[in-house]
Amino acid sequence: MNRRTFIQTAVAATAAATVLKPFLMRAQGQGKKYRFGFSQVTVVEPWRVQFNKDMKKEADKHPELELIITDGQDKTEKQVADVENLIQQGVDVLLISPKESAGLTGVTLKAVDAGIPVIVLDRNVNTDKYTQFIGGDNVAIGRAAGEYAVKLLGGPGNAKGNIVELWGGMGTQPAHDRHDGFEEFVGKEPGIKSLLKPIDTDWKQPKGYDVMSTALKEFDKIDLVYGHNDPVAYGAYLAAKDAGREKEIKFLGIDALPNEGVTWVAKGQLTATFLYPTPGAEGIRQGLKIVKGEKVEKKIVLPTKTIDASNANEVLKENGLA
Repeated sequence: MNRRTFIQTAVAATAAATVLKPFLMRAQGQGKKYRFGFSQVTVVEPWRVQFNKDMKKEADKHPELELIITDGQDKTEKQVADVENLIQQGVDVLLISPKESAGLTGVTLKAVDAGIPVIVLDRNVNTDKYTQFIGGDNVAIGRAAGEYAVKLLGGPGNAKGNIVELWGGMGTQPAHDRHDGFEEFVGKEPGIKSLLKPIDTDWKQPKGYDVMSTALKEFDKIDLVYGHNDPVAYGAYLAAKDAGREKEIKFLGIDALPNEGVTWVAKGQLTATFLYPTPGAEGIRQGLKIVKGEKVEKKIVLPTKTIDASNANEVLKENGLA
């Protein structure tokens, strides 16, 4: 069966099992490796770098697997073009971690229509026609951060303080989920005041620094900063340090990469960080199940963990950093 005939057959299929079987037959019948294509948002951000490392490490365990990773260069239009290219190559499994949910929905559906199993990683798209979603529960992570913030500020019913929330990318679902989860706890406390309207930092440390610098000039009292990721929270810390006010503020972040967030917690620069595990390795494992005809869950939620002064050094030791 040549590639064109296969794609036409897959498009005509009406059930996932019917779609997946030809992939298995093609790979086994011709003795070729499985080809997985992964569309990554960017290869620059530290969490994304770790994401790719985890995926490559898992892929290297499987000599029958060829992994193609593309760099969307943090641009939706580039990522769409990358996915279209992977579709044209006829990859056996397409993995996508979208920059923007809406922006990648159309090309995701195009891959589905081409009969390619699609695994969506980290950020979702605006359709449920993909094969599987793998990622952390950003609402749950936001809740963990909100509960922690309330405790820091006096406890439920007694919490008081001024909060600066530094949003990630406002066009992404994780930013909204992390806000919503956080708000479930801090929103119940009349003594807690949020000082800023939502401002998009695009998950970048320099933008976190800039927004915090402006906030420090405008507000004399800031008790806690909640950054939607560790680089943004750390940027806020650096801004506060430059203003000589870092000791009066608590800083919370999300991601908990050992050489970033966990290290900053161990140094006392961040108060706490909340683990947002990368889905790279699990994506490979699930993709291999798919091409082998095994059933997979529609959604896999990866667990979170709170890391503060009580366990940061332990995490660093586990990762060979202390």
